[in-house]
Amino acid sequence: MNDPVDITIGKHTIGPGHRPFIIAEVSGNHDGSLDKALDIVRMVADAGAQAVKLQTYKPETITIDSDAPDFRLSDGHELWGGRTLWDLYQEAHTPWEWHTPIFELANSLGLACFSSPFDPTAVDLLESLDTPAYKIASSEIVDLPLVRLAASKGKPMIISTGMASISEIDAAVSAARSTGNDQIVVLSCTADYPANPEESNLRGIPVLRDAFGTHIGLSDHTPGIGAPLAAVALGAVVVEKHVTLAREGGGVDSSFSLEPAELASLARESEVAWQCLGKPRIGATTGEREGLRFRRSLYVVQDARAGDPVTAENVRSIRPAGGLPTDLFGVVEGRTFTQDVSRGTALSWDII
Repeated sequence: MNDPVDITIGKHTIGPGHRPFIIAEVSGNHDGSLDKALDIVRMVADAGAQAVKLQTYKPETITIDSDAPDFRLSDGHELWGGRTLWDLYQEAHTPWEWHTPIFELANSLGLACFSSPFDPTAVDLLESLDTPAYKIASSEIVDLPLVRLAASKGKPMIISTGMASISEIDAAVSAARSTGNDQIVVLSCTADYPANPEESNLRGIPVLRDAFGTHIGLSDHTPGIGAPLAAVALGAVVVEKHVTLAREGGGVDSSFSLEPAELASLARESEVAWQCLGKPRIGATTGEREGLRFRRSLYVVQDARAGDPVTAENVRSIRPAGGLPTDLFGVVEGRTFTQDVSRGTALSWDII
């Protein structure tokens, strides 16, 4: 399978030859305030991420208002135990009338702004805003009609795989490709909030890349930035993290979201991690050339006259390079100098 071609989202290029594409997920951390949502967008731009992402749904487009057990989170859930889906989504949703000012601000700041649609009406809204990409959320990966509809718009598709089996991922990728759209990024994801780092299974990243021939990234819900940096080392070209202005009272997802300084650190250190990947080669680099001059070699360390034997007192392994290899001392020991030599002379065959 050929390597996937680079993908463009807004003014940003995604692929192994480019710095990781950092997506800052607002989710419900606007806490019901448009002003706070706009402040988050400004923070994302200041932190150096390339994209800000929303979730586009209304409570009625994602669930129904019911308190039956099927529509209620388990009591033991760490963050939202006992809440109904309707109640949670009523709190967390981003009102549709906010989308225009958020998109306009993000675009003015050089950010790519896009969203996860949760039904066809959300796709219509995002198309009206000329969204540069679509994100399929983990739970929606099995909604193949939604995947096909979004993919049919010809925009890059970012598909999150939390909870999905390999066959379910294949079905979603195939659904997107069935529309003629091959601009696909598959995100490794653990759909737990917050997620246990031990359940991230990042070694699956190369497996996903080989299985589907797409770009691979990470949608991460663990605390901190350790998992994203490990993912970049394993070939991730996209990293998505939830963000907040402050975890203390910062919104429905704030407990597993990055604060401004942490997002800035992720943007900076993920680029460093990517730069460190370099090329699959072993040997001295350009920056190490000066160091080659100061490797150890055999040098004359005491003045010697012609006819003097080579001993451990007058020849030693020292820095710099330039003399015979250090392992040859046993060969030259006991041989005699053919000429007078001064201390600091590199030992060579022509003087013994």
